[in-house]
Amino acid sequence: MKKILVIGGNGQLGNCIRKIAPDFELDYEFIFTDSHTLDITNEDQINTFFAEHKPDYCINASAYTAVDLAEKEKEKAFAVNADGVGYLAQACKDSNTIFIHVSTDYVFDGETNLDYSEDDFTNPIGVYGESKLKGEELALEINPKTIILRTSWLYSEFNKNFVKTMLNLFSQKDELGIVGDQFGQPTNANDLAETIMMIIETKEKKYGIFHFSNYPEITWFEFAKKIADFSGSEIKLNQLTTEQYPTPAKRPKRSTMCLDKIEKIYKIEPKHWENSLEECVEILQSNI
Repeated sequence: MKKILVIGGNGQLGNCIRKIAPDFELDYEFIFTDSHTLDITNEDQINTFFAEHKPDYCINASAYTAVDLAEKEKEKAFAVNADGVGYLAQACKDSNTIFIHVSTDYVFDGETNLDYSEDDFTNPIGVYGESKLKGEELALEINPKTIILRTSWLYSEFNKNFVKTMLNLFSQKDELGIVGDQFGQPTNANDLAETIMMIIETKEKKYGIFHFSNYPEITWFEFAKKIADFSGSEIKLNQLTTEQYPTPAKRPKRSTMCLDKIEKIYKIEPKHWENSLEECVEILQSNI
């Protein structure tokens, strides 16, 4: 039986993988860790863990994701998103482990009207994106058996995310202002978890960078409107510009990614964001 190590097992993606793990338990043993059981910024700890467990696959679902705080905590962001990824990649190489690493659309600057392909020029405009890009570079340099999945606007029924924040605010406010001039692709973490397992189940692996998200592109304002529709909220939503809602870290204006490569090579067809969002809202409301 092959072993799948999931780093960041208590995060959004980790919890989504944990949810579907029973469907694969006949073929795989899952090992879930968090920052307490495995500190990826500690190279010796990683090497000891790999020597003991000898995983066939390592899914890195952990990350420093506080985009604004990263501007003040650059060293911490790079320790997790870059150095830690390098340590994992080296441990994977030494153990002949396939490394599946999750990255972000924030490696792009968002200054284009075209969808970004995997080969397009990267130019992050904030510390978070810089640290994630460095992690990508280290992983690909160190371990040839690396698959990088860039995703965007991740949400789920787990942990803190935009959908859960909106639903909470809808119950407390009569009116909200939402940015309407930043474009991207919301991604249900459950869809990403299923995609990762489809890649693992594929016999002939292709390594390198792949983009995965739901589609098509929308703005945060459009996203919030649909969350309100699906939840039955009658809150008044006002469209704001980026200038009207300043944040410590700059966000890409349009970080829309082309999804053709993963569909062509792995035969994975991304879902429409509305369908995935509706499923998530139903789950969240059934848990109230």
